[in-house]
Amino acid sequence: MPINRLLTAAAASALVAALALPAAAQTTSTAKTEAAAKAATGKATSDKPAGTAVQGTAKAVKDGAAPAAAGAGANVQATAAATTPAPSNTKAVAAQGDLVDTLKLSGQFNTFVKAIDSTNLTQLLKTNKNLTVFAPTDAAFAAMPAGELAKLQADKVAMQKFVLHHIINAPVDTTKIKGARGPVPSGAQDNILLDGSDEAGTLKADGATIVQADLKTSSGMLHIVDKPLVAGAGGTAEPAQASAPASTGAGSDASAAAAKPKT
Repeated sequence: MPINRLLTAAAASALVAALALPAAAQTTSTAKTEAAAKAATGKATSDKPAGTAVQGTAKAVKDGAAPAAAGAGANVQATAAATTPAPSNTKAVAAQGDLVDTLKLSGQFNTFVKAIDSTNLTQLLKTNKNLTVFAPTDAAFAAMPAGELAKLQADKVAMQKFVLHHIINAPVDTTKIKGARGPVPSGAQDNILLDGSDEAGTLKADGATIVQADLKTSSGMLHIVDKPLVAGAGGTAEPAQASAPASTGAGSDASAAAAKPKT
């Protein structure tokens, strides 16, 4: 359902639960044909027959696979201008309790925590055990274009959708990002482009650099990013070239399946 009103805590939890649930993994080595992709994920893809070394990606990712290999995936539409990265002076964050407790006790996420509290999302981040959250620091928010943060804070519906875009309802650690590039569904019903294709090892989400990763809290995985995530800001996932070799380890068991709510 479109997010056009402020969701209650219960409604937000139900929405995120319905958007993405753990599913079978697909590696690029098994997704070379429609039949192979279906065997790996249990779901057919739109790729037939295989024309490249890496196929079965875009729809398979949407239906529950790991991010596609570097250079593969679906186009992601930009929704706003990218922000300037914050200075890289973030203090190391330690996991302390759940996601919300960890953010509050660090003292570097006051803006993000205020946004969570003001949009009925605190309960979601404290009680769900399978979330992955990309958290921008206060310095990251300070680097946003002038007026953008104020506009968000004045519009709780927009702010709620903004926060939900930083959430994936599946545990996604760096082993599922490294060597891969592709979209996964966010809690805002759009996609986050995860990019681990950089040979130097830099990991990105919607173009934001993950400056500290794999913080395991009692309610999910936390990654610290140097700017707020904006859908499409990381560019598009370009189709793979026919000569591109298949990647191995493109996230062996990540999941972001768009599942129907239980009735």
